[in-house]
Amino acid sequence: MTPEQVISTLQSIRNTNPDNLMARHFNADYFRGLDAGLRQRLMKIIATGIENSDSQMGAYAMSPEDYDLFAPMLDPLIRDFHGIPEDVQIAQAHDWDSSKSSCDLGKIDPRLEAVSMRVRVARNLGSFPLPGAMTRDQRVALEDLAAEAFTHLCKDTNYGGQYLSITPGSPYEIDGAEYDRRVAAHQMFKDMSGDRYLNVAGISADWPYGRGMYVSGAQDFLVWVGEEDHLRIMAMQTGGNLNALFKRLHDGLGRLQELLPAFATSPVYGNVTSCPTNLGAGMRASLHMRLPGLTKNGQDLSRVKEDAKSLGLAVRGAGGEHSDAGEGGLVDISPSVRLGVTEMQIMQRLFDGAAALWAMESGSGPSSAE
Repeated sequence: MTPEQVISTLQSIRNTNPDNLMARHFNADYFRGLDAGLRQRLMKIIATGIENSDSQMGAYAMSPEDYDLFAPMLDPLIRDFHGIPEDVQIAQAHDWDSSKSSCDLGKIDPRLEAVSMRVRVARNLGSFPLPGAMTRDQRVALEDLAAEAFTHLCKDTNYGGQYLSITPGSPYEIDGAEYDRRVAAHQMFKDMSGDRYLNVAGISADWPYGRGMYVSGAQDFLVWVGEEDHLRIMAMQTGGNLNALFKRLHDGLGRLQELLPAFATSPVYGNVTSCPTNLGAGMRASLHMRLPGLTKNGQDLSRVKEDAKSLGLAVRGAGGEHSDAGEGGLVDISPSVRLGVTEMQIMQRLFDGAAALWAMESGSGPSSAE
C-alpha cells in the first residue's frame, strides 16, 4: 500500500474498531514524515493491527531498538494500555525483596491453600532480533544457546529436569504424543501456526523450528523457548504462598542470567518484549480461583470482571484469554499493570485483589478454590 492508502485504511479501522490502540493513536503526519526505509520497518510493526482490525494493541516490536526509534508512534499506545498519563515520566524500577510483606492466601482461608498459581516473566536476548523478525536459522541458534544453559540446570539439584524440543532433528526432540501431553498438562505452549495475530507479525513463522520447553524435576520451574518472546520463564505451584512462588522464579531467573547472553532492556520501558503490553517488569502473575457466586456458577463473567477491574486485576476464563469460566466458576485472575510497577507491587496487588474477591465470594454463598 502507498502511505496514503495506509493512512486511509487506519482511519477506517479507527472508526470501526476504536479499541484497536494502534489505529487509535496512529499519527498520519509522523508516518508521512518517515523515509521509505523507516516506513517499511514501521509497517512490519503495525501490520497485525491492520490485517486484524479487532486487535487490542495492534503492534509487535521487531527489534529492541524499535521502542526508542519509533517512540512518537509507540509511546502513546504504551501509555494508553498501561494507564500512564502523557505528563508522567515512565520509570521502571525492580524489587524482588519479598520479605517486606507476607502474601499467603492460606492464612486467609485454608481452602485457598489449594489454588493453582503461576508467575512468569518474558525475556529477550539483546543479541538477536525479536521473534517477529527472526530467520529460521536464528531461531534454532537461539534454541541451541538456551539448551546449553539448561544442561547446567539439569545438573543442579535445585532444578534437575530436562529440555524438550519440538524442532525437527533436534537432539532433544519429542514426538507429537508427548507434545500433546505437555500441552494438555498446561506446561507446553500451544501450536502457534494457527494464530492469525502472530502469523501476520511473523512471530509464529518457521513453526515448530526453534521451539521447546525446559521443565525442572519438580515441574515447578519452566522456560518456554521461541514463543511470543525468546524466553518465557515461569514458576508454578499449588498453594497460596505467593512469597515462595516469587522466590522460586527470582532464583531461577538469576541462574539463567548467569548462563545466557544479556537480556534486552530499555532505559525507559524496562524489560523489552515483543508486545508492548508486557513491557516493564515483563511479568504476568496469576492464580486460579473458584468463584461460583460471582460468576453464576461459571455462566457469566461480567460481574467478576467488573469487580476485578476495580481492584486492578484482569479476569480470564479457566482456559485463558477469550475462554469461559471452568467448572464451579473457575477463573484466572492477574494484575493488569506491568509497566512502572515493581515485581513486589505486582505480587501485593495479586494477593490483595484475590483476598478481596474471596471476601466478595464468601458473602455471596458457598464457595471453593483450586
